[in-house]
Amino acid sequence: MMASSYSAKEEDGHHSGSAGLGGTAIRTRKPDNTAFKQQRLPAWQPILTAGTVLPAFFIIGLIFIPIGIGLFVTSNNIKEFEIDYTGTDMSSPCFNCSQSFSWNSTTPCRCVLFFSLDQPFESNVFMYYGLSNFYQNHRRYVKSRDDSQLNGDERSLKEPSKECEPYRTNENKPIAPCGAIANSMFNDTLDLFYIDPNGTQTQIPFIKKGIAWWTDKHVKFRNPSSSNPNLTAVFIDTAKPVNWRKPVYELDTDPENNGFINEDFIVWMRTAALPTFRKLYRIIQKKNNMTPTLPRGNYSLEVTYNYPVRSFEGRKRMILSTISWMGGKNPFLGIAYITVGSICFFLGVVLLFIHHKYGNRNNSSDIPN
Repeated sequence: MMASSYSAKEEDGHHSGSAGLGGTAIRTRKPDNTAFKQQRLPAWQPILTAGTVLPAFFIIGLIFIPIGIGLFVTSNNIKEFEIDYTGTDMSSPCFNCSQSFSWNSTTPCRCVLFFSLDQPFESNVFMYYGLSNFYQNHRRYVKSRDDSQLNGDERSLKEPSKECEPYRTNENKPIAPCGAIANSMFNDTLDLFYIDPNGTQTQIPFIKKGIAWWTDKHVKFRNPSSSNPNLTAVFIDTAKPVNWRKPVYELDTDPENNGFINEDFIVWMRTAALPTFRKLYRIIQKKNNMTPTLPRGNYSLEVTYNYPVRSFEGRKRMILSTISWMGGKNPFLGIAYITVGSICFFLGVVLLFIHHKYGNRNNSSDIPN
């Protein structure tokens, strides 16, 4: 690549001002007479020529296009199934639940949705719940939490941060966990059943541990007084969040998945960046290599409808998905690589044509005397 450069001669001494009458120095705004302040340091400036620009465009195109094709094919090979169970349509089995349910409902509402899988799901299958039109990225919502309390600090347990307002106290008792994020925790219960050809239903076993980030589970979230296994005594004199049906120490019967270290709670507390998002709910583990994890056939999804979304015109859905080395299904990255590579290759061809047609003419033209 061609470049131009120049050097500056070192100059000895500099004067910040000149002497006036009687030896009085006159102050001036003129920068010191140095190579740095006068911008005379050695410089390097690339000169863009056809010999450097054209190969760069072609190389970027030849690299990005195959990468984009590989990413796009890998994403398309991921199997994914999605079913909406919001219940806004009158024909939906969850319509009655969506119309009558609210945060203050005492009896849960249940509905069953039937669907079929046209292709078997191999390897481990990940079940997600998805929400739409839910802005977890709102500034006040994101700040409405007490990380010290979630980390097991006993002082913050009794005196939560003021950032949790208006979900800081309830009935003159500190709320644990406090804040709007914890108060709006997703609490629908999803159960999946496989329907045999003879009509028998077999429940699909779920794994509910291992769905949260390791750093969240073991570093950011801890129960107060971890030496005391009795969480009921640990959380005494605290109140449950307003919209919760049971306190935090009753989230699970497993002591390794109860309280602040409950993985469903931890997953919810990691806020999403966009209003339409999905969060990992359960894992369906593959049993052996001879049979698929979810065979092709008919299934039923039993929903315990606890989470109302009508107030913010949201939608709820259940997603079944496999993963690959690049994660879940996301064709955007492959399309972006293919698009950028194609544009660079196209620009390279156009510039090559222009250079071939007009470049030699300009180089061979004589300059008149």
